[in-house]
Amino acid sequence: MTPENTNSTVRPETSSEISFIIGTFILVMVFLLGVPGNLFIIWSILARARKRSVTTLLILNLACADGTIMCLTVFFFTYLAKQCWVFGRVMCKLLFYLCNTNMYASIMLITLMSLHRLVAVLWPHRVHALARRRNVLAILIGMWLLVFTLALPALIFREERLNKKQRLLCDHNHNSTSYVVLQFMTETSVGFLIPYGIILSSYMCILRRLRQSKFKRRVHSEKLILAIVVTFAVFWLPYHIINIVQVAAACTSEKSNLKETLDKIWQSCRPVTSALAFISSSANPVLYTFAGRSYIRADGFAFMARLFEGIASDSNGRKAEQVGREKMALGLKTSPNSTSAYVKT
Repeated sequence: MTPENTNSTVRPETSSEISFIIGTFILVMVFLLGVPGNLFIIWSILARARKRSVTTLLILNLACADGTIMCLTVFFFTYLAKQCWVFGRVMCKLLFYLCNTNMYASIMLITLMSLHRLVAVLWPHRVHALARRRNVLAILIGMWLLVFTLALPALIFREERLNKKQRLLCDHNHNSTSYVVLQFMTETSVGFLIPYGIILSSYMCILRRLRQSKFKRRVHSEKLILAIVVTFAVFWLPYHIINIVQVAAACTSEKSNLKETLDKIWQSCRPVTSALAFISSSANPVLYTFAGRSYIRADGFAFMARLFEGIASDSNGRKAEQVGREKMALGLKTSPNSTSAYVKT
């Protein structure tokens, strides 16, 4: 996630000061919640979970990406609090590059989760072929290479510069309007609109199939992934709206009053919307805790590992459900035990 353009050359003073204060407060709270939360997820999966599924592996990658960016929030709330960049040119480029990397990685991992659930529901007999270690690793490596490539504009355009108050900023240095349009529309389209189109299409197909199914199982992973998807959208949508506003401002004539209005909007709102985007990385541990609350009394600190084991068993349950359907379609009998395997949660 990227706290883009947290300072500006021209801005309404009062609204900007409030925006900086709110943004700093949000980032401090995100740091206190997100760092231990994501570290706990990583520990639960690596040290305590006995069974791991593709979804669990994707959650592990998401927690690693979120945990890394949460550890870096100390730099960003210092930047917002001081309204001055004090960490040097190299860190200016590197930190915002990692932020962009996290943004793309988060949405792509969520998209992969949704596509995996789509395959599990529509073509359960193909899940195990896709879940082979070699295939999963190839997909993840390809995804990370794409993510690191898409985040390159942060390395290219981020520079230190002085504003009118002689404060040193880590800001974009776009030489033309086309660069503004290219960067921010790429972020919004590739980092939000296209993936969400895929995600929503996947869930429409999933819900349609579940409604047609005679064996309606309550699956942990469907509800949990849906919660992750909704949470990501809620906290990232304001950021991408501001991206569009900034692009519109860049494309508007310098002499237009509309340009001045649009500039004031994105410059004053950018710190808060960027800070809100950070919340999505700290919200996932809360979602997992809520989803795994039934395990807390029995398993203590291992409750999240049991939740992920339950997710791992969902794919097996779907396979059993598919086998049951095929047997019934062929007129074969199923034993009571085999029936209960896919009727129960």
